[in-house]
Amino acid sequence: MLIIPAENAINWKRPPWVTLGLIMACLLVFLFYQGGDSRKLEQAVEQYLSADLHELEAPAYEDYLQRQIQFQGEESRVYELQQFRQLREENEHFWLAINLMMDREFYQYLLQNRDVIWAPAERAHWQEQRSIIEQDYLQKLSANQLGLVPADLSLYTLITYQFLHGGWGHIIGNLIFLFLLGFTVEKALGPGRYLIAYLVCGALSGLMFTAFSAGSYVPLVGASGSISGLMGMYVAIYGLQKIRFFYFLGVYFNYFRAPAIALLPVWVGKEIYDYWYAGATGIAYMAHAGGLIAGAGLVWLLGKSWLQVREEFFEPEEEEQDARFTSGYAQAMASLGRMEFDLARRQFEALREHYPERHILLEHLYHLAKLRPDLPEYRDRTKELMNDALSRRQPEQMLAIWQEYLGKGERYQPLAAEDHNRVLFTSLKQHDLKAAEKAYERLKSTGDDMLTTEACRLLAEEFEKRQMAPKARHYRQLLQAG
Repeated sequence: MLIIPAENAINWKRPPWVTLGLIMACLLVFLFYQGGDSRKLEQAVEQYLSADLHELEAPAYEDYLQRQIQFQGEESRVYELQQFRQLREENEHFWLAINLMMDREFYQYLLQNRDVIWAPAERAHWQEQRSIIEQDYLQKLSANQLGLVPADLSLYTLITYQFLHGGWGHIIGNLIFLFLLGFTVEKALGPGRYLIAYLVCGALSGLMFTAFSAGSYVPLVGASGSISGLMGMYVAIYGLQKIRFFYFLGVYFNYFRAPAIALLPVWVGKEIYDYWYAGATGIAYMAHAGGLIAGAGLVWLLGKSWLQVREEFFEPEEEEQDARFTSGYAQAMASLGRMEFDLARRQFEALREHYPERHILLEHLYHLAKLRPDLPEYRDRTKELMNDALSRRQPEQMLAIWQEYLGKGERYQPLAAEDHNRVLFTSLKQHDLKAAEKAYERLKSTGDDMLTTEACRLLAEEFEKRQMAPKARHYRQLLQAG
């Protein structure tokens, strides 16, 4: 049974670049770095068979498997023993050699027991030939170089193992899950923190695998632990919110909604159960469990500091926002059509709280306020709309709004000196000297001597530049009189 979260859809207008980069990195490593493994392995098999090492090791391997079954209770080894015997009977030398060489635990067993297993001449031959194969080929395989080997743990392999994979099926499955989970977590955390959290989850997953496989020489490869970390972060980010999950059971699939965090113990429990009861499948269940716990734990521990979810993450996507805006705007316009002005005003105000960038909403609120020019709301909306026009570089609209207010609302709620001064500066930039003089007169009536004097000086200089002597003289005289 497969259960994965499916709450979000990707927004290709803002691609998840880090997730796509991780996918590309894994593919490039698999194709160009790990691509040479098959040739190295073929060469190792050729030398292994030409040295007749399979004749020496095969009887020892059967004895080794029988000991694992009898003394360590590893019942999963029974099937391996049967398959190995079948390969010997059918003289499948190539696959026989692969089995013998790639079982790293068996190789350690041979090193420890070679004096008991073989006579001196056989032992010397084995040691000489096997050492060459190990050094020239097997140790140069990607999994042995950069994979995570619990018995020989290195700090750098806690990172490098996350980018290696064991085959096409392994990498394709991992990258699909990386994409499905990664774009959501990247959107929630931001690219930089997401990348660090991804790598940390992979490292912690590797440490948990090492703790349960202490002394093992079997290398761990793959992004599964890191991806499990993404799963843990995903459900921890949503917490108790109900989100949509996709599940697949046999040939049947469907969706269901449940609190996100409720699935975490289910996933962890399944991985631990499989670790104890699924047998030797080659799947690192404890690495998965470690990744799940690490991902959720990081968000819970650092969710209010370094790993805090970005505020815009929980906002609806643009398409959904547009649909909500269109619906709300239609309702407000319908209220206007029915002349229910108070209701329309409340509806436009509610819309503006959620969509402050929608200029049309401010215009509607301005026109509604204009119905009562005697109230302070009209003055406030006028100032807002004037500032909005300036921010959008529409000085002509700003001047038109000011002119309209002078005729309708100035006698009830006068504008401040700063408002008229802003109009004066805008008028001068637009070379509208008539509006500038009018703004000066309004500014003078506010009683702000400092702004009035500065405005008078600017007008005098502007008229002098234009060689309009009478006007310039008039404002110079006003300056002297002041």
